[in-house]
Amino acid sequence: MSDSSPDRPAAPVLDVWCELQCPDCRSALDDLRALRARYGDRLELRLRHFPLEKHKHSFAAAQAAEEAAEQGQGWPYVEAVLGRVEELDREGEPFLVEVARELGLDAEEFDTALIDGRHILIVDADQAEGKAIGVTGTPTYVIGGERLDGGKSQEGLRERIEEIADRLLAGAGQA
Repeated sequence: MSDSSPDRPAAPVLDVWCELQCPDCRSALDDLRALRARYGDRLELRLRHFPLEKHKHSFAAAQAAEEAAEQGQGWPYVEAVLGRVEELDREGEPFLVEVARELGLDAEEFDTALIDGRHILIVDADQAEGKAIGVTGTPTYVIGGERLDGGKSQEGLRERIEEIADRLLAGAGQA
């Protein structure tokens, strides 16, 4: 069966509840990269926004990530911002637009999106869903109906995610 077959089972989903100003989310980047490298399109990684009140630029950063996704560079943008959390802390929205420019995205459109708030409903919906399922901090992962809290420690989390993903893939005949 080819990858483009409509009969192909859907890939298991790993929801990653993240906040782009969060140092723990930056620490989780290596695990996310490793998971993407190991599973490719056999595991769907979805960034879910969970901006925290204590981080002044977190709502703007979440909206900027949505604009980057709309322009086709969601994950590269998220990785670039998470890799420079201190700059986001210091510079705020101008930094978010600058990262877009560095990645070759339409920086003017980014600026407009941050002003008009076109992505705020997506961010609000993610945050509300996170709260409804018990997310209290970031990063938090949800896979196969299991919630894994990475805000306290990342230790052993990637292995647990891989264990669940492998089980789900085996059950779908994709292992």
